[in-house]
Amino acid sequence: MALYAIGDTHLSLASDKPMDVFGGGWTGYVDKLREGFSIVSPEDTVVICGDVSWGMSLGEARDDFAFLDALPGGRKLLLKGNHDYWWTTASKMKAFFRENGFDTLDILHNNSHLYGETALCGTRGWFYEEDRGEHSAKIFNRELIRLETSLKEAGEREKLCFLHYPPLYQGYRCQEILDLLERYGVKLCCYGHLHGGSHRLAVTGRQGTVDYRLVSADYVGFRPVCVL
Repeated sequence: MALYAIGDTHLSLASDKPMDVFGGGWTGYVDKLREGFSIVSPEDTVVICGDVSWGMSLGEARDDFAFLDALPGGRKLLLKGNHDYWWTTASKMKAFFRENGFDTLDILHNNSHLYGETALCGTRGWFYEEDRGEHSAKIFNRELIRLETSLKEAGEREKLCFLHYPPLYQGYRCQEILDLLERYGVKLCCYGHLHGGSHRLAVTGRQGTVDYRLVSADYVGFRPVCVL
């Protein structure tokens, strides 16, 4: 049994936004994801750190969910990314997965999941520093609450955290999120969102007491990263 992480699958099997149009590493990315997941075993868990599907609704994203559900791995935990417009309430998403037989899919949102005795925590996060307007402040504060809710639910267990937005990169620090990770003793934080030339801005490795890793699909070669 192993734990993997990958972000930004950006699937578009039933909508017209394939990432192949960007060329480079994204060319043939669906096949690359299928091949990359071949390292995952049926009993493994994979956390997908947001920007899962371009679908505008659960129905439009159905083919993308079916693709993910059919990939190896007994459990795939989905986070919300900034492009996951299909995202709705937890009850609606869980019901949709259940009704469509997507037995391996679940969400990481206002909750935590156990991997053995380790707690998997997380939320989308936010780039608050880029927009200090009132609306952005409200979203940011909600994300802080969601993250702390997830961390609190984990209790005294060892904690790993998964975000969509990076909490830090060159020239940027979201101190409020960094403080929460330190305060709750998070061992590892995986994040996505950064693509292409932005990869060079990523902060990876240990900062303070937390190990940070960028797991965007194009950064990791469309192959889930084993984190435990």
